[in-house]
Amino acid sequence: MRHFLQCGRFGYSLGADAGTGGDAASALVMGILNVTPDSFSDGGRFQSLEFAISRAEEMVADGADMIDIGGESTRPGSAPVSVEEELQRVMPALYALRGLGKPLSVDTLKPAVMREAVIAGADMINDVNGFRAPGAIDAVRDSDCGLCIMHMVATPATMQQQAQYTDVVAEVIDFLAGRIEALTRAGIARNRLCIDPGFGFGKTVAHNVALLRNIGRIERELDLPVLAGLSRKSMIGAITGRPVEQRLAGSLAGALAAVAQGAALIRVHDVSETVDALKVWQQAGTQ
Repeated sequence: MRHFLQCGRFGYSLGADAGTGGDAASALVMGILNVTPDSFSDGGRFQSLEFAISRAEEMVADGADMIDIGGESTRPGSAPVSVEEELQRVMPALYALRGLGKPLSVDTLKPAVMREAVIAGADMINDVNGFRAPGAIDAVRDSDCGLCIMHMVATPATMQQQAQYTDVVAEVIDFLAGRIEALTRAGIARNRLCIDPGFGFGKTVAHNVALLRNIGRIERELDLPVLAGLSRKSMIGAITGRPVEQRLAGSLAGALAAVAQGAALIRVHDVSETVDALKVWQQAGTQ
């Protein structure tokens, strides 16, 4: 399926033809920039503005299509930070990176942070809470930034305690459909929206695998581009038996599997390796 995604200053024609016999479609690569002290994978490494800028520039040089700036860890069991703390982490990086020539996404579930990020010119808001917080839709409605709607049960602190579904794929689709309806009913254009099944957010390994296998179904039923974030996550560790610092190969396999199933955006820590893997995969799959 083909989609157009509006992300603030940028617009993208996205599509995936997996299983149709046509050309193999690649995906946009979103590089993760955690400006936090406690991210599960790289917390603290890029907390200073100087290092954050250097890392973002490195990811762009490596082929990143977008940069996703996160100022609050959403790893399982994480505790929330205050609005003030999150703004102090995120806003300097957002202002400093505006000249990179790539879309800047802000990963936040707080409407107050969304509002400030939109004013500062964020090109996308990536909300693990699916814009459910009071005031979240109002914070983004009158902008032209892209919006990534993710599925999550409960909160990051408690989500793994509530990973229970009768049919995880159908329930995730139903949840995302409801959030899409809420956003579009508020006057937000569909071409600003993409969706994320929320790998690792209140799901077991079996749930995550089921969602990965059904990305194409999720895209078809909701008619929106799918973002997949599998990089270094616990499902990769559970499948491979590897600690977080040894999950590159598994993460690359997960990214390629997601794109093969129809994902249009891939959120990753290891940009250069993912870009190279996608180039080879796309060339091999082109007919």
